[in-house]
Amino acid sequence: MDLAYLRAHPAQLPTFLTHQRIRETPVPGGDICAASRLTLDDGHSIFAKSWPERSDRPVPDGFFAAEAAGLRWLREADAVPVPEVVVVLPELLALDWVQPGDPTPEAAERFGRELAALHRAGAQAFGAPWNGFIGALPQDNTPDDGPWSQWFAHRRLTPYLRRSVENGALTAAEAALVEKVVERIGEFGGDEPPARIHGDLWPGNVLWGADERVWLVDPAAHGGHRETDLAQLALFGGAPHLDRILAGYEQVWPLADGWRERVPLHQLHLLLVHTALFGATYRDAVNRAARSALTGLNHATVDG
Repeated sequence: MDLAYLRAHPAQLPTFLTHQRIRETPVPGGDICAASRLTLDDGHSIFAKSWPERSDRPVPDGFFAAEAAGLRWLREADAVPVPEVVVVLPELLALDWVQPGDPTPEAAERFGRELAALHRAGAQAFGAPWNGFIGALPQDNTPDDGPWSQWFAHRRLTPYLRRSVENGALTAAEAALVEKVVERIGEFGGDEPPARIHGDLWPGNVLWGADERVWLVDPAAHGGHRETDLAQLALFGGAPHLDRILAGYEQVWPLADGWRERVPLHQLHLLLVHTALFGATYRDAVNRAARSALTGLNHATVDG
C-alpha cells in the first residue's frame, strides 16, 4: 500500500493493519488513543490513532470525524501548519506524518505570529457546525451568537463542573468557587467576536517540527475566544519559549487590556475537563484557577 492507493481506498487501512501488511511503530498518542507511525510501501509515513482495543467503552459516535473536521477547518486558514487528514474512519484517524524537532525561540516567535493569523480567520459563531469532543468527553458545539462570556459559562464551564461534582472529583467548596466565577462571568470583560481556535492547546498538543515550525495536533476546534488558546499554552509547565510565542502574537494582533488577569478564567475550562475525565488529581488546580480568577476580578474592581 502506497500513499496514492491509501487516498483512493481509505477504508482498506484497517484490513492492512490487521494482516500486518504495513510496518507499524508505536508512538506516544496521549491518554485517550493508541497511536503509531505507519510506513507505506513508497516510504511515506503517516500518523495513525485509534480507539484502544482493550477499552471497556466503544468509540464514541463521530469521535474521529469531529477531530478531522477540526483539523481541516484549522488548516483552511493557511496560518499555523496543520497535518493533512489522510484517512478518517469511525474507528481511526490517519494524518500526514510530521517529523519532530526541537523547540527554538525563532520557531516560537513565528508560531505566535501564525497563531494570531489563525485566530483572525474567525468563525461564524461560537461553537462549530460539527458535534464536538474534548478528550473522550462530548463538547457542546451548538452554534451560538454569544456574547462570549455567557456562552463560555454555559457551554464550557458548567457542563464539566457538573460532571466533576458527579464523579466526586470536586467537593462542595471547589464547586462553590467555580459557581461564583460563573455568576460573575459578565464582570471579567474582554468579550470579543468568535476567533478560530484550537480549543485544547495545552503544550502537549503543540508539535515542534524538524522544519523549525510549530504544528497543531489533537484539536477540539471551534469558534471561541483567542485568549483561551493562549491561556492553555501556559498550563502544565507551559509551552517552551512561551514569552517568545506571546511576543510574536502581539506583533500581529495585540491582546485586549486585562488579558493577563483573565488567564485563570480561560484555564478553568480545560482544568474542569481534567477533573471530569481523571478525577481529584486536578482538584487543587481547579481550586487555584477559580481563586485566582476571582482575585484578579476583585483587584480590577477596586482599581477601577
